Amino acid sequence: MFTGLVEEIGRVSSVTKRPNAVQLSIRAKHILEDVSVGDSIAVNGVCVTVIKFSSAAFTVDVMPETIKSTTLKDLKLNDPVNLERAMQASGRYGGHFMTGHVDSIGRIVRIVAKGNAHYLNIQIAPGLLPHIVVKGSVAIDGTSLTVFGAEPRMLTVSLIPHTSSHSILGDKKIGDLVNIECDVLQRYVQNQQKTEKTPLAVKKDLTYETLQANGFIN
Repeated sequence: MFTGLVEEIGRVSSVTKRPNAVQLSIRAKHILEDVSVGDSIAVNGVCVTVIKFSSAAFTVDVMPETIKSTTLKDLKLNDPVNLERAMQASGRYGGHFMTGHVDSIGRIVRIVAKGNAHYLNIQIAPGLLPHIVVKGSVAIDGTSLTVFGAEPRMLTVSLIPHTSSHSILGDKKIGDLVNIECDVLQRYVQNQQKTEKTPLAVKKDLTYETLQANGFIN
């Protein structure tokens, strides 16, 4: 689990592409202080596993499903990336609960400066809206943000100066692609609502003829 509070901006130091797979090495400093093989690290909001590391970098494998559904496949040498270690139960949960499992890829279509903030309009997939709540949380490239607007194909978030300077979002431009992870609690609520509707539908259609046809009545 992660919180969406970016700890460090790393840099891609090598990209090794194989059929349906990519291996990335990423230069970092802070997050390497207590790293171990097998640790989970969020790279631009994507949960990946450390397979080896040195005093200056760590290496991860990106599996086919992750390649298909995230922007990690587009990373190039020296690209900056948001990094966050898995959260500790003893720490403060300053952002929101994140799994590092990306729901969709969005595209930045508008950036507007308002006071000390920058509002980002992000084009989203049609089916994403039910999992987004205005004033709720969303992770954009692994950064925990508050939702300020939600439409069927558009999501609006705002960056404060600290977020702009301490994550890669501050350097994003119109047309850039970003990883989107909706609030996991909202996803569970949506799933529960769907589940609760099923028994009602079954009850409505439960007739003498249905029971007889399915062998419950002779």
